[in-house]
Amino acid sequence: MKCLVVGHVVRDVIRRGSKIEERLGGGAYYSALALSRFCDVEILTSFSQLPEEWIDELRSLGKLTVLPSDETTSYELTYLDSNRRELRLISRASPITEFPAQKYDAIILNPVANEIPEDIVREALNRAGLVSADLQGFIRSPEKGPVRLIERDGSFLRGVGILHADVAEFPHVNLDPGSVGVLLLSDGPNPGKAYLHGRPYRFVPLKVDVGESTGAGDVFLGAFTGFYMECPFIQSLKRAVAFTALFLRYRSVDFSLDEVSELARGVTVEALSD
Repeated sequence: MKCLVVGHVVRDVIRRGSKIEERLGGGAYYSALALSRFCDVEILTSFSQLPEEWIDELRSLGKLTVLPSDETTSYELTYLDSNRRELRLISRASPITEFPAQKYDAIILNPVANEIPEDIVREALNRAGLVSADLQGFIRSPEKGPVRLIERDGSFLRGVGILHADVAEFPHVNLDPGSVGVLLLSDGPNPGKAYLHGRPYRFVPLKVDVGESTGAGDVFLGAFTGFYMECPFIQSLKRAVAFTALFLRYRSVDFSLDEVSELARGVTVEALSD
């Protein structure tokens, strides 16, 4: 299978107490990392400069297409605890305004700084049988400084096969859960909600003792997309929760899918009344 991930890759500056670390990040990177376990991945992004070893890591996931830009998107992430953080946009690469003229089995749209225009969303819907999107980057202001969420009319997302959002983000978009195929609302380590064609479900993340949760939501989206191409909804949801827990444990996706399936047996997913 052939899959495309669209969005900025990021130079993350991570602060935890007195420790400062720079590393490769961004929703597109983490979703591609997960999705690479299921299909041949292409990454469509834009940046100016990144360390060569980071570029090599991106290329190890699949084909890398970089649109020209004068800057590279960079965020400062200051962790208050393992799940709470403050974000500040330091720099922003050019918007992604070009799209490959070919078909894909699945496309993930995962912006981090409002870099994917609405016409690219419409183009994606014509290019793949399954289109997934993460809301976060569509509702972030592109202005430098502390991250500020903006209100948006979500009509441009109607018809998307899978939409992921944090529970605190979803109220910023005017969108009925039934207007997308699957809506995934996560709340860090707390129980989340999922909707299948508007029907609500509750899922419970597995407990993992971690120092940070960077990339968890993006891996969750990538893993769910991969499983959902071949598995029913509830099975995909359970396995995506288990996949994300293992990623948080290892900070890697170098584990077997048999281990994911075994761990998924302990994941709780239950239908809720409408």
